[in-house]
Amino acid sequence: QVQLVESGGGLVQPGGSLRLSCAASGTISSVHHMAWYRQTPGKQRELVASITSGGSTDYADSVKGRFTISSGNAKNTVYLQMNSLKPEDTAVYYCNVGWGLLSNAWGQGTLVTVSS
Repeated sequence: QVQLVESGGGLVQPGGSLRLSCAASGTISSVHHMAWYRQTPGKQRELVASITSGGSTDYADSVKGRFTISSGNAKNTVYLQMNSLKPEDTAVYYCNVGWGLLSNAWGQGTLVTVSS
């Protein structure tokens, strides 16, 4: 059984920073990507950033230049450094991992609130 544990969400003022962490545990082999998604009420979950096992990254246009995704030194960990946060970044952020042919898992989500 695979578990993803996220942490780092919270309340921050506009212009502030937060760092989200995600650690995957369980039987996982051949991880090919880890990613962060976010979702607000009434909207579809959207990709924020992803990183492949080879280190290639991809970002939503809305966060380019402000957010940075990186892999941790520990196996199957991923971080999302979020700078210059805006109220529109407020959402529940979910970690996602893909491995093998079609396996995929989600974290439970961590709430990020950007407000003064």
